[in-house]
Amino acid sequence: MKAVTMSRYGKADELELSDRPEPKVAPGEVLVRVKAAGVNPVDWKLAQGGLDAIMEVRFPLIPGWDVAGVVERVGLDADEFQVGDEVYGYVRKDTAELGAYAELVAAHVRMLARKPASMSWEQAAGTPLAGLTAHQAVQRVGVRAGETVLIHAAAGGVGSFGTQIAVALGARVIGTASEHNHAFLRELGAEPVTYGPGLADRVRALAPQGVDAALDFVGGDAVDVSLELVDRPDRVASVADPKAPAKGARYVWVRPDSVGLTELAALADDGKLTVHVDRVLPLAEAVEAWRANQSGHTRGKLVLRVD
Repeated sequence: MKAVTMSRYGKADELELSDRPEPKVAPGEVLVRVKAAGVNPVDWKLAQGGLDAIMEVRFPLIPGWDVAGVVERVGLDADEFQVGDEVYGYVRKDTAELGAYAELVAAHVRMLARKPASMSWEQAAGTPLAGLTAHQAVQRVGVRAGETVLIHAAAGGVGSFGTQIAVALGARVIGTASEHNHAFLRELGAEPVTYGPGLADRVRALAPQGVDAALDFVGGDAVDVSLELVDRPDRVASVADPKAPAKGARYVWVRPDSVGLTELAALADDGKLTVHVDRVLPLAEAVEAWRANQSGHTRGKLVLRVD
C-alpha cells in the first residue's frame, strides 16, 4: 500500500510517500480502505518528538489518527462491522506506528463508528479527534439543558464542536473568539465575547450570576478566568492546561470511543452538527498539509484525500 512515512523524528520535510506492507488485522479489528484522513496539530507534534515522554513511537512512522473509509476485511471477533460498511474513527493506538495517512489502516472496533450519512468523506475524516475531544469535555463537566456554559476558543477546531454539542443539549453558550469570528459563533448558536484582558467582566455583563460550567480549548489563563465565574471548580475542564487538576478543574485527554462517535454522527444527521473543511489535499501533498496546519491561518479542518 501507499503511505506517508517518517523514518525519524523531524519536521514536515521528513515526510515521504512510501510503499509499505498492508497492516495485519488483529482480533477485534477491521481493515479500512481509507477515503480521507484528517490532519491535526498532534500529528506533527508527535512527529517532532513532542509526545515521546508518554507514547511509544516506532519508525517508520505512518502519522494520522483521524480516518474515514470503507471496511475491506473483518478480523476475528469483530462482527460489529461487515465488509462494505462506511466508517469513521479516531484510530489512536497504544503505540504510534501504523496511522491513517495510508491507503489501508487496521482499527479496533472500539475506535470506529458508522460514518454520518450527511457528511462527505472529507467532513467525516475531519470530525473524530476534535469532535470526540469536545464531546468528552462537555460530558466531563456535565452540561445540561438550561445551563450557561463558557467556551474558550469557541470558533476553533475543537471549540466549534463543543459549541454545537452544548447548544444541541439545550445550553446557553457564551464563546470567546476574535472579532472576525463573532458572526460565525452566532451562526453556531453562541453569544460571542472577545478574549483577552477583562474577559471575566465581559462575561459577567452577559451572565451577571456567572456561568454553570466552562470549557478551555485554548490554554493560557483560561482556567483561571473560568474559576472566577463558576461555583464549582470541577465544572471547569481543559484540554490545554495539564495543571488544571491542581486547581480543582478537570483535564481531558481524548480517548477513542465508538459510542461518542455514534452520538456525533446522530447529531450530524439530525442537522445539529456541521464541520467546515478548509482545504483538501492529496495524500502525496502531506508536507504542504502540515505546513498549512502549522501556520495557524486555516479556519476549519485540513484533510488528506486518499482514495
